[in-house]
Amino acid sequence: MNIHEYQAKELFAKYGIAIPKGLAAHSKKEVDHVLGQIPDGKMVVKSQIHAGGRGKGVFKDGFEGGVKLVANKKEALDVANHMLGNTLVTKQTGPDGRKVNTLYFTEVNTIKKEYYIAILLDRKISQPVIIASTEGGMDIETVAAQSPEKIIRIEVDPLFGLRDYEARAAAFSLGMKDGLVKQMVKLLRGMYDLYWQKDAALVEINPLVVTQDEQLVALDAKITFDDNALYRHPDILALRDFNEEDPKEVAASQFSLNYIALDGNIACLVNGAGLAMATMDIIQHYGGHPANFLDVGGGASEEQVTEAFKIILTDPDVKGILVNIFGGIMKCDVIARGIVAAAQKLNLDMPLVVRLEGTNVKEGKQILRDSGLSLIPADSLADAAQKVVAAVAAE
Repeated sequence: MNIHEYQAKELFAKYGIAIPKGLAAHSKKEVDHVLGQIPDGKMVVKSQIHAGGRGKGVFKDGFEGGVKLVANKKEALDVANHMLGNTLVTKQTGPDGRKVNTLYFTEVNTIKKEYYIAILLDRKISQPVIIASTEGGMDIETVAAQSPEKIIRIEVDPLFGLRDYEARAAAFSLGMKDGLVKQMVKLLRGMYDLYWQKDAALVEINPLVVTQDEQLVALDAKITFDDNALYRHPDILALRDFNEEDPKEVAASQFSLNYIALDGNIACLVNGAGLAMATMDIIQHYGGHPANFLDVGGGASEEQVTEAFKIILTDPDVKGILVNIFGGIMKCDVIARGIVAAAQKLNLDMPLVVRLEGTNVKEGKQILRDSGLSLIPADSLADAAQKVVAAVAAE
């Protein structure tokens, strides 16, 4: 789960990480209220969306820049009126862009030096790792590709947590001295505590700046949380912004379904993430284009299957559906009843290919045969993929 910059900075402040003063506004009325609390003068107006590249983004109406340095309140109000409610397109949003529902007004810092710093999980070694670079303000992927020698890695043993000598090593590697080293140790301690205590997947500051008065300040902030641990953190879950997510994915999460929208026209309903990936691959192999990743899990109920079909059918691009179930814990007869109930309730009028294998497969196939539905049975995954691709092409 992602959160906005202003929310991340609120968490930073709680963990002793220095941030610029700032206030968020969610409506034009709140913009007026916020500007009434800020001294007149230079400030930064930041669009709040879950995507990078905001500063270089362009709004759908042609207004350029989702992050603007302004000279006074009057200019801030004008910029806010252009941004709020407008759709911002960046390199990470895709051509559809994201609607800006929140603005963040922050003070201006005089910058002497910029760094990159992050803590994330290295899955290869199953340990947290600090990633740092002197190339702050740039995409870290670009730095890694063009100047890999400028990427610093410090592995952290989760049994001991971050130790001060590791934080000092990060500071020294970045060329910091004296007072900045002490500040860096405190900052990394706060970042690591936040990362560990809140089950974050990523805590990133880009850029981390040194101001003219030799203070380390987190000029930007990004935090991503492990979805599987959110049940332990209701305070973090409350920060979720549903406006930033695909409505289909939101609906799926409410029924414990794993759904990711894609840009194809053949919907997939599968149990198991690995099988879902294989199903999408083989559809592509036979010339089709998957419309989604949808994993109903190992123990889906008839209700969940029905909801899965509802979510699939809200995508206007879907022209056919492939159900691929390998029953283990999931029983094929349960899936079959769910398919029948969903097809009858939703008046399904597009090609439906079903491949069942595993527990209670005979019972499942009999339920489908007795249903009277004009579905297309398949004996193998390859057979199912070829049939659904052909059926969609014939429509």
